Amino acid sequence: MANSGIQLLGFFLSLVGIVGLIIGTILPQWKMSAYIGDNIITAVAMYQGLWMSCAFQSTGQLQCKIYDSILQLDSSLQATRALMIVGIIVSVAGLGVACMGMKCTTCGGGDKLRKSRVAMTGGIILLVGGLCAIVACSWFAHNVIRAFYNPYTPVNTKFEFGAAIFIAWGGALLDVLGGAMLAASCPRKKQLSKYPNMAGSRSSPPSSNKEYV
Repeated sequence: MANSGIQLLGFFLSLVGIVGLIIGTILPQWKMSAYIGDNIITAVAMYQGLWMSCAFQSTGQLQCKIYDSILQLDSSLQATRALMIVGIIVSVAGLGVACMGMKCTTCGGGDKLRKSRVAMTGGIILLVGGLCAIVACSWFAHNVIRAFYNPYTPVNTKFEFGAAIFIAWGGALLDVLGGAMLAASCPRKKQLSKYPNMAGSRSSPPSSNKEYV
């Protein structure tokens, strides 16, 4: 029962993590305009994401524009896009594999050891997907920090972290945690004793080789 509970917990954590990855990838608030310097009052707040850039005006109007060409984008942004998409696809595939190997499902027959190995394989796939998303978020964050502390960057064009990158980070961590639980749920094989069972041999009556005439 404990093993089954760990599988269920890992499955739901990974599911919530994948939802977080999808939401974080879609939202445009990966980085937002930083209010620094002498004049912190501005009428427009700028947001930039993986797919679009948005401008939020003080009147409450939000205007977004999708990036026109992929080739015009920065190489780091293209790599972040690719890693996030790969992480989501791999995580969804890993969740499907883990679902087939869980004890509470009927897929794969009644072989418990085989199902546990399938669940462990799904957990490893989830780990790979979560790590891809963590690398993507960390790379994007590194570029934002480097541009922020660059003295040649104009003050009005500096950005800081937005809400979407934290959502993606949280989803990736939950994905990794759930995958680790599923990967650790495979039971170990029972080790056979190196010594023979002496109790059985002692309890058996000794055989007599005497012949009676």
